[in-house]
Amino acid sequence: MEPVRFSENALFKGWGQPMRTESTIEGLEVIQGEIPEALEGTLYRNGADWQYPSGRDDDIFIDGEGMFHMFRFEQGQVSYRSRWVTTERYKMQKDAKRALFGRYRNRYTNAPEARDANMGTANTTAMFHAGHLYALKEDDHPYELDPDTLETIGRTDMNGQITAQTFTAHPKVDPITNELLAFAYQAKGDGSKDICFYLFDKDGKKANEVWFEMPYPCCVHDFAVTDEWIVFPFFPLITDMDVVKAGGNYFQWRPEEETHIALVPRYGDASGIKWFKGPAASAGHMMNAVREGDKVHLDVCFYEGNCFPFFPAPDGAETPFVPPFLTRLTMDLTSNDGAIEKNRLLDVSCEMPRTDDRYQGRPYRHGFMIVYRSKDGSSSTGRFDFETGTLDTYSPGPGDTVQECQFVPRTPDSPEGDGWLLVPVARVSEGRSDLVILDAQNLAAGPVATVKLPVRVRSTFHGTWVPAETISSGKYPYELAEI
Repeated sequence: MEPVRFSENALFKGWGQPMRTESTIEGLEVIQGEIPEALEGTLYRNGADWQYPSGRDDDIFIDGEGMFHMFRFEQGQVSYRSRWVTTERYKMQKDAKRALFGRYRNRYTNAPEARDANMGTANTTAMFHAGHLYALKEDDHPYELDPDTLETIGRTDMNGQITAQTFTAHPKVDPITNELLAFAYQAKGDGSKDICFYLFDKDGKKANEVWFEMPYPCCVHDFAVTDEWIVFPFFPLITDMDVVKAGGNYFQWRPEEETHIALVPRYGDASGIKWFKGPAASAGHMMNAVREGDKVHLDVCFYEGNCFPFFPAPDGAETPFVPPFLTRLTMDLTSNDGAIEKNRLLDVSCEMPRTDDRYQGRPYRHGFMIVYRSKDGSSSTGRFDFETGTLDTYSPGPGDTVQECQFVPRTPDSPEGDGWLLVPVARVSEGRSDLVILDAQNLAAGPVATVKLPVRVRSTFHGTWVPAETISSGKYPYELAEI
């Protein structure tokens, strides 16, 4: 049996060094401020870690097994727990005591015994809907977890309701209607152009399912919703199965192709889809979408080029780095040419956008994101006010970085943006993490409270906040503030 030894890949150095550790810590130390009394519930986060070294030089940071994290707020204290999501892939490697899976999403580079396995890592986000907690990755079905222990219950198709082979890593749970809006891309298998939109009601019963074809078999990492339309952007990060079968990248950047956007009726069928197109560009994450009369606005962290440089063009040439900027893409339903109008909203590079979740798909004023502003590698959390055009920021300090934030309303019916931001912070020089609580209306004032972790939360991509009463009832108690 070969010794376990990670490569010299920079991915595994410094903060990126694999943790490979499950933790349980009761009563985290509060080293500054006071935890707000109204914070009762759980912040769930999901990210990637490495169970075993692959022995390859082409590993990328979005790969790795799912490591699920939980911060439970209860009566003024916070406890922390992290657990592997025990997917089929995880179990196979545990039994083999070595890595069996090769290049990202490329089963043709797997060990022979893993060629036909479910390759999902369940490593991207956390979703809570209708009383169930899930870990998601976009190339597989969800894995259900116990919301208290994080024990993996198992892979699920939601009682046969997911008819596609895949499921999104960016669902939208509407905490006002308690509906779940989701989708599957390459839904009939690797390299297929099939995409499917799903709408589930407050009890988890499927209420709508719309199948249609993408213009090319691409990466559809995120989408957006409005009251009437579902917004699907298609960027030319394309799967070529001949390349995949030869052991190459699962996606390739194809700048000669155009960007396409489909507007799918939220409660209708494929006959009502509206199409728009523009020059090649890309984006990983949507902030929100809003319908304004006959126009649909999509606010997105927009790249004038390739957002995933580790998926280069077919000739293998490195694509130049292009920073993402908060940009509004507008589709006019009365337009005859199907053109996409583009307007930059903020001249500061940003990523991992979030909103007050109650206002997803609704007119809104406040957007939250990671803003990249320092040469020392540090990053900040920002709040952009769409009405005034101002940016309010919190910086954790030189060399330290923030992960995606989570907004929590102060009360179920508090005005939009009135509440707290929960922000995981990497204390890079100390090799550990904090969870900071910010007043969402005054980030520059610094943390309301800082919760110290004696361990390193290596990497989390996305997550969700679940109020204590929602965990027991299965329903979100939120309301929209009266204007």
